[in-house]
Amino acid sequence: MSEHEREGSMLEGVLFFPVTPFASDGSVDAAKLAEHIRSGVRAGAGGVFVACGTGEFHALGPGEFATVVRTAVEVTDGRVPVFAGAGGSLVLAQHYARAAEEAGANGLLLMPPYLVAGPSAGLVAYVRQVLEVTSLPAIVYQRGTARFDVPSALEVARLPQVVGLKDGTGDLDLMARIVTAVRADTATGGSAFQFFNGMPTAEGTVLAYRGIGVELYSSAVFCFAPEIALAFHRAVTAGDEVTVQRLLGGFFHPLITLRDRVPGYSVSLVKAGVRLRGLDVGGVRPPLTDPAPEHLAELEELIARGSALLTGALAADGAAATAEAAVR
Repeated sequence: MSEHEREGSMLEGVLFFPVTPFASDGSVDAAKLAEHIRSGVRAGAGGVFVACGTGEFHALGPGEFATVVRTAVEVTDGRVPVFAGAGGSLVLAQHYARAAEEAGANGLLLMPPYLVAGPSAGLVAYVRQVLEVTSLPAIVYQRGTARFDVPSALEVARLPQVVGLKDGTGDLDLMARIVTAVRADTATGGSAFQFFNGMPTAEGTVLAYRGIGVELYSSAVFCFAPEIALAFHRAVTAGDEVTVQRLLGGFFHPLITLRDRVPGYSVSLVKAGVRLRGLDVGGVRPPLTDPAPEHLAELEELIARGSALLTGALAADGAAATAEAAVR
């Protein structure tokens, strides 16, 4: 992939990671998924990443995966890029990569191989061999058992199909060195190579990642409260520190505290939020569990608080504009 092609595959804005709806019989509900994705694109998503972490990639069968990707491609109809998850064992990751391309996806989010921790050379070989079976561009996700050092990150970034690296480790010292090295290397595409903050509830670490040059992030909150996610993104982009701190302190940080109470809540709370906002997407599949009633009530209160914070911010902006007009 040339530097021009890398630039053509660049993403921007708030990235939408839809949940995967399940019907009452436990099957994938493609109609609800279409409605969910349609709503997110209409709200202003910069890209759609289906069958990834929030979409319970780990719990989907190959046939279900294909259904999810096809649905996303059909609904978006070329308005925004569609990336599909791939990962697990090498053979399965290759299968998912081929299936994503056959379904019309624009790219892959290549997630870690699970349960095993290989050395850097093995991780590079994993990425290389998955991409050998597809022509799709890929964003490589490092977290869990997949952690690159600077030399191996450079080696992966130089692969022609790799257009980005998403970080879920939270190791800012390492990421700062990777970002600097990759952007200084012309073989990676330089500034055309994209970095993503992939931490759970990424808004909580956006300021820290922006400090090392990583501006893109995935927003799970966009799934159930796009107005809050978009308002935060606008404030961060515009340097509106008052709004950023208001939303962090009043909504995102309390949400992170709630999320950390139970393993898996980074997914099941998001799915519960979608249900609370009126779309019945069902529950999560084991080994995840749906939120306890008291946590569900707390989430509902948090969503209401976040909406109230937005209303307050809009009122304050209106008052300021009125006062400025009066002075003029």
